[in-house]
Amino acid sequence: MKVVVVGGGASGLMAAYAAAKNGHEVVLVEKNEKLGKKIYITGKGRCNLTNNCPPDEFLQNVVRGEKFLRGAVYRFPPSALMQLLEANGLPLKTERGNRVFPVSDHASDVTKTLEKMCREAGVCIKLNTEVSKIDILHSTMRGIIVQNEEIFCDFAVIATGGLSYPSTGSTGDGLKFAQAAGHAVVPCVPSLVGIGTAEDLSAAQGISVKNCVLTCRRLGKPIFSELGELLFTHFGVSGPLVLSLSARVNRLPPEELSLTLDFKPALDEKQLDLRALRDFSERKNERMKNVIRGFLPQNLGLLALRAANISPEKQANAVTAEERRALVAALKAFPLTPLKLRGYEEAVVTSGGVSVAEIDPKTMQSKLVKGLCFCGETIDADAYTGGFNLHIAFATGYAAGNGIPTA
Repeated sequence: MKVVVVGGGASGLMAAYAAAKNGHEVVLVEKNEKLGKKIYITGKGRCNLTNNCPPDEFLQNVVRGEKFLRGAVYRFPPSALMQLLEANGLPLKTERGNRVFPVSDHASDVTKTLEKMCREAGVCIKLNTEVSKIDILHSTMRGIIVQNEEIFCDFAVIATGGLSYPSTGSTGDGLKFAQAAGHAVVPCVPSLVGIGTAEDLSAAQGISVKNCVLTCRRLGKPIFSELGELLFTHFGVSGPLVLSLSARVNRLPPEELSLTLDFKPALDEKQLDLRALRDFSERKNERMKNVIRGFLPQNLGLLALRAANISPEKQANAVTAEERRALVAALKAFPLTPLKLRGYEEAVVTSGGVSVAEIDPKTMQSKLVKGLCFCGETIDADAYTGGFNLHIAFATGYAAGNGIPTA
């Protein structure tokens, strides 16, 4: 079969390799000047390429598309990806949270390995080649149009990514191709991204709190509550906890959401009140802007004092019982009002894409157009941070390449 893979990222490279290994004639077209541009920036340039966990645990970290991805992840689990890459000369290591990185800590080595695998399998790679249209005749793939010329093919694999980090070339091309082919596309939103708040938190910019509980309520009902690390920024909040939350709420109206932070999850309110009473008594002649440092970093503590309506210049022995309880409440349930998620230029992945109801989960082939396949971030499936999204790209690419019939 003649196969054209559109997009030279993680899913496209894996799809091209798998198809070529099965004996197909494969052409990989990439509009950028090099392959794997988004791979280069993943994991802060180190490339967290998968999560070293069993398939059932992996699927628990999928936010959307868990049922659709089940077969692909079980057929090509993290262990299989790791074996394949190491067999092709890329040593790997597993770090905290089962995150997998190349031993070299260079994302470029991942791309180089995938490119080498493709070339050795016989893939023809065309860089600086932008697809303008896919040619479909009678609900059957006919070819793709590049620079006003057509490359005829039996199968086309669309692996152009979503909308996150548009500077890497993820500008929604595949979603346009899918819509032109008659596919339903779930509207895209940023995911794994910071959240802007109505409150001005800039005074605490750069402060990271490692063990706090972030709770989100929708119309008063808790929908998310987890312990972890959170970062204060000039726009609001970010960090691992917030990225995970963003994946859960990115399709919900912000005005229906409210957030609270528990800075002292190891203590209940009564215990924290007793501690505050003791500290205030021991430091009774000190100002609250100094006393609060016993609870939080000073600039963050000042925000807690503001939330409790206590002057930072007030002496500890002048704080009333009511004010002390208000401070305890602020430390146990610091209120935040989410305004909006940050944009695609900061989002790790896109949530949304081609509806999985119209894709065969075994082969990634369209149920509407014969010979048309989708994989990677183009599909409406996404997960939490930790290597899960990149592995979804690899697993769906592998499924697409192997799903093309050999006869």
